[in-house]
Amino acid sequence: MEPFLYQSIGGGIIFFVGMIFAWRQGYFGWSGRGLLHLLVCLGVYFLFLAMTAFLQFAPMEEAPAQAYKGGAEHVLGSDGKTRGTGLDYGIMIGYFAIILIVGTWFGRRQKTTKDFFFGGQRFSGWLIGFSLVATTVGSYSFVKYSNKGFGYGLSSSQSYLNDWIWLPLLLFGWLPILYFSRVTSIPEYFGRRFNSKVRFWATVCVLIYLVGYVGVNLFTMGKVLNALLGWPIPIAALIVAVISATYVTAGGQTSVIMTDLFQGVMLLFTGALILYLGIDYLGGFGAFWENLPRGHRTAFPNFNEDPGFPSVGIFWQDGIANTAMFYFLNQGMVMRFLAANSLRESRKAAVGMVVILMVLAACVVGGGGWIARAMVNHGDLPNTVEADQAFYVATELLSQPGVFGLVLAALTAALMSTVDTLITAVAAVVVNDVYKPYIRPQATEAQMMKAARVTSVSVTVFGVVLVPLFMMFDSIYEAHGAFTAAVTPPLVVALLMSVFWRRFTATAALWTIVGGLIAIVISLFVPEVIKPFAQGVPMKDAGDGIFDGMKQFKYMRACYGLVICTTIGVVVTFLTKPESAERQKGLVWGTIADAIKRYKGSAGSEHEVVEAMAMVVRLEKEPELSGEAQLAGVTISRALANDLGAACGDLVYVSDTRKWLGGLRSSHAVVIAVSEGEGEPEITLGADTFETVVVPKRAKRAVLVRRLY
Repeated sequence: MEPFLYQSIGGGIIFFVGMIFAWRQGYFGWSGRGLLHLLVCLGVYFLFLAMTAFLQFAPMEEAPAQAYKGGAEHVLGSDGKTRGTGLDYGIMIGYFAIILIVGTWFGRRQKTTKDFFFGGQRFSGWLIGFSLVATTVGSYSFVKYSNKGFGYGLSSSQSYLNDWIWLPLLLFGWLPILYFSRVTSIPEYFGRRFNSKVRFWATVCVLIYLVGYVGVNLFTMGKVLNALLGWPIPIAALIVAVISATYVTAGGQTSVIMTDLFQGVMLLFTGALILYLGIDYLGGFGAFWENLPRGHRTAFPNFNEDPGFPSVGIFWQDGIANTAMFYFLNQGMVMRFLAANSLRESRKAAVGMVVILMVLAACVVGGGGWIARAMVNHGDLPNTVEADQAFYVATELLSQPGVFGLVLAALTAALMSTVDTLITAVAAVVVNDVYKPYIRPQATEAQMMKAARVTSVSVTVFGVVLVPLFMMFDSIYEAHGAFTAAVTPPLVVALLMSVFWRRFTATAALWTIVGGLIAIVISLFVPEVIKPFAQGVPMKDAGDGIFDGMKQFKYMRACYGLVICTTIGVVVTFLTKPESAERQKGLVWGTIADAIKRYKGSAGSEHEVVEAMAMVVRLEKEPELSGEAQLAGVTISRALANDLGAACGDLVYVSDTRKWLGGLRSSHAVVIAVSEGEGEPEITLGADTFETVVVPKRAKRAVLVRRLY
């Protein structure tokens, strides 16, 4: 089958189902905000449709292959030896030091688990977007996608260009529920939607996924340092793990977001630099483009002929299972969305990431491989270059001393920006779903903060222990794909049914998760059960070891798991009684009004209304916290109330007027009183809120107050 049609139709079905849900909830219309939402979603769909159609079908000229002309001997045959110069490694070490300083500096005021896990829920969409990209682009991304980019060309970016499939369901289904229900973890959502049994098994699955992901990333950086310095992979992974855990343990989510801002900029800049240097070396974009073989310029690889990289397998593994897991269930991504200062900012971050930043990221992570392949065709590199060495060979050849150091720093940034998010995510799940429910139900904030920091260190150590397991695979891409395809389907199916199907029951959720896990474990040892779902992808000789079955059908295991889990969920749902409507309020689509009321303590609307400037008055102590979100209480003057159209019970967002801070100086609060009398617009903040929002030297300046919901 034509891969373009397969993905366009299959992904389009999910996309337009999401649009139907959004339309039924009033998010789409023929005027105003509804029309804007409709145009944005349709624009995203046709943008990616046009982009992939052009790459797949447009006629393109191809330069003839040339024999190797020599000149690259100094970067060839360096496997196991140190690449680069002392200056390069000085830059990399300096970057490590800067990140440690930035992370510990911005995390120095962490007093509560809300601060530690969600950064005070105050950040702007642009800052969240950059940090999300830094989280998504790990060091494994640079290495594995450059490897695939060398072997398959632009189709290596397929994994990054299919996020559009889930955009309507994410923007108008999951994000409102997530933001207003204020769950602290994915297992907590299952507990509130169903019961403690479902929450327990969801906790088990999420922890397996997150801890394994830590191991994959540390394994990757171990491979990178092994290729660059010749260090043993476990030792290299341990060194990086220690550095990554240091600032996370100190500062939590604020440290992660602020360091990831630097990491995201570094990743995009360095990737663009590699592409620029390669294109310039080859003689311009036209020369680069024509020296990529036509087969390397398609949007999709073979459909099912090559089990090493089949388009149908990438669709099911990355486009469906992994992407849904990342945006809907990855605790690190969930915490990042919840760290935004409003639902609108969360949506901005999601759209900006899917439409702009992920496209750039695809070029960043695959560019080294594309350049290396074009250089082989141009005669600048021999055709004997190994795919797993292409990234290092090309970048070292193109780089002057110091520039290669920036590449090393980018790899470092990629590793830490993913691992730091995973560490805080595991800590959040352990504290909220293990420590507090089962070990110390009456735990204080101080005790939970201590547990979070102990967990952060422990999971890092355990991730290092997993490194030898992932060393069994031939490549990082295979290790990453085999692992994620094995654990994501039960959680993905259970969550999507929980959110978008009100008939879905607790018993069905439990059987979907547990039964799905059992089915996938069986497929690891008896991979033949995947054959009916493999859609023509052949088996390959993988050996007879006890874990060798994991290497079989590693891309199609996701399809098998999704079908089995969906079947279990549907069958068990119709054999059991529906859940009560009262229990579902605020936790399923169509009940956002209930979630808003629970969040702020009074009824409200999802959309922001108005903003105004106000002077600040400081109280000596903090008023009693309000609502399920435990928000600070503030008093506003009659003048400010009139400017905002606000009354008691309304939610406000108070921030420093400098937008470039990205929300670092801001806080949410609930209006608990309106003072009568004439005068200028004023807002009275408690001592803790005042310290969070107001810089001492700006105490006499106005702040921005925005009424929300």
